[in-house]
Amino acid sequence: MSTEQFDLIVLGAGSAARDGAGKAKREYGANVAMIERERWGGSCPNVACRPTKAYLTAAELMHDINTQAENRGIRVSKAEIELVRTRAWKNSIRRDQDSWVEVLGSQYTAVPGEATFADEQTVCVGERALSAERILIATGGRTAVPPIPGIEAVDWIDHISALELDRVPDSLLVIGAGPVGLEFAQIFARFGSHVTIINHGSQIAARADTEAAEELQAALEDEGIEVILTDGGVEKFGRNGKGVEATITGGRTITVSDVLLASGRVANIEALGLDTIGVDASPQGIVVDDRQRTSVDGIWAAGDAAAGPMFTPTAQYQARVAIEDMFASNGARRAEYEILPNAIFTDPELGSVGLTEAEARAEAYEVDVVKHPLSAVTRAQFSTSRRGLYKIVFDRTTRKVLGVHVVSRGASDIVGSLALALRLGVTVDDMALVHHVYPSYSEGLKAAAERAIAPVRV
Repeated sequence: MSTEQFDLIVLGAGSAARDGAGKAKREYGANVAMIERERWGGSCPNVACRPTKAYLTAAELMHDINTQAENRGIRVSKAEIELVRTRAWKNSIRRDQDSWVEVLGSQYTAVPGEATFADEQTVCVGERALSAERILIATGGRTAVPPIPGIEAVDWIDHISALELDRVPDSLLVIGAGPVGLEFAQIFARFGSHVTIINHGSQIAARADTEAAEELQAALEDEGIEVILTDGGVEKFGRNGKGVEATITGGRTITVSDVLLASGRVANIEALGLDTIGVDASPQGIVVDDRQRTSVDGIWAAGDAAAGPMFTPTAQYQARVAIEDMFASNGARRAEYEILPNAIFTDPELGSVGLTEAEARAEAYEVDVVKHPLSAVTRAQFSTSRRGLYKIVFDRTTRKVLGVHVVSRGASDIVGSLALALRLGVTVDDMALVHHVYPSYSEGLKAAAERAIAPVRV
């Protein structure tokens, strides 16, 4: 068979793939082939970020009606979810596969199917062979299935299948307390499920600042969500006449109707045949350097397929770094994550940028901390929720802000706008003396900063 030639072959059609292909075509005039085996557009717009946030907004609206309408003088009946209609609305606001193929096919040579490396510059898709001097692997990831005895007999759900349910689980065990687990736990608790979260470790949101994580946990527990933190987890699954039986480290057994897996992800790389061409990889992803280069010349990796942060913005960022390294004559840009804003989109949200207090102490800074409670912020007083926190971690000597951690509605917007400030070396005094909007959730950050330069007057 003849081999089709391209300037760049992109494996995958998700956030990293689309950003990389777009930059290569737009800025360097590259002739790009894009290969996708399953989901054009990738996970984020189809089955992850966007549809999950649709469910989160529905759950938040339902919660607000049921907890706040009466004390505002609004006469309504109790809000209840019709999950079939919610699912239909979620599907209506996303692009369908035919539309994705049309859009991407108008810009690149879109090739459906499973790609396998024939050599370092050639991939085969069925009967087609495609070749390029530059190949970007951006095949994404999927839910990791933990090796728990009995799990093969459990009809578990994950973030994809949970969005396709036409019923609300009576009781739900969420395994994992990262962003996915926490968000879905609150969604289904607000929809009416009895939810239990079990997590291996001493806190939820393991990468978050400990005090911020504890504040979010308290907010979730206020809504009736049970959180179990263990040094083990679920030791085995079984079934009884009432449902799925989970035995937890310590001897406790609980029975639930449904189990949601949210304890990690693995890279979609097995079918690529990377071992045959010498690309260094593990289930956690392809090993890359700070230019997204793999161990084989001419092959780069980005997004969930590469070892590193697993966020949509970082996938796009990594792809842009890779494309510049491929095509730019100076190609000096390198990936770095020192100041990486992130958020968990629960209610309240947990937003962070920079170092946690523990990380700052581990790096031997002269650490100081100031905090302000959400309950003291005027904007929050219009809500029935009082759980929340504003925390600034800074260097006592230089006054430089090292990290900001916010538990509040709108926390993602607050920390996202601070990434540039931290990069430019903002001090805690700058934050205290700058003007702010009143009443807003962001004013809590100024109030926290003011505690660093003046005694608190009660």
